Amino acid sequence: MNYIKHFTKQIALLFFLTFLSNSFAQRAELGAKSFYDSIQSKKNQLLDVRTSNEYNQGHIAGAFQADWNNPDQFKERVASLDKQQPLYIYCLAGSRSSAAQKWLIKEGFKTVFNLQGGINAWNLEDLPLEGKKEVKQLSITEFLASLPADKTVLVDIGAEWCPPCKKMNPILDELSKEGIEIIRVDGGSQTQLVKELGVIAFPTFITFKNGAEVKRITGICSKETLKKLLD
Repeated sequence: MNYIKHFTKQIALLFFLTFLSNSFAQRAELGAKSFYDSIQSKKNQLLDVRTSNEYNQGHIAGAFQADWNNPDQFKERVASLDKQQPLYIYCLAGSRSSAAQKWLIKEGFKTVFNLQGGINAWNLEDLPLEGKKEVKQLSITEFLASLPADKTVLVDIGAEWCPPCKKMNPILDELSKEGIEIIRVDGGSQTQLVKELGVIAFPTFITFKNGAEVKRITGICSKETLKKLLD
């Protein structure tokens, strides 16, 4: 009887430690500077879970690309990675890589670290990117000067590859037909403007009146919520 009780306790302890280990791994997020310092070791693996188009616009040196939004490609490419070695992953704002992190842990990857805030946070710290295409960057001064000075406008900062942005497009089209002026900014390429505006996730909607920011909201929202930004 004592043996059975001892065995049961051991199983319970093992289950608890496994659960604790997995929970910690899922919460393993690093700020941009800590992430940068950690990936300097050649033994570490670095994974970019963005699209190939995003990757080609600038990526962290040494990163392997596997598109999280393309399940077949993602599974095929990560199969070549070593589950026993630390894996550092990132996307643009941190949400895709967070989802990928959880999946990777379930698949047996021992240690997975996520870049908190993604490449947006990386850019805010002025950390280096490799293979970055030269796109004429719009300064915040130029951007503000381009806004109508006599009315309130809604600025949509998103990207073509961003699933939440695509879901919001029909709502934005409806608002536009109702006479609301909407200015769209490609945050995927206008990284400097994104940084200066403090945008860390797509889509971000900001209302400007007389060239000054009034309100902002991030993520999927209703048509009514967007209209409230214009009040």
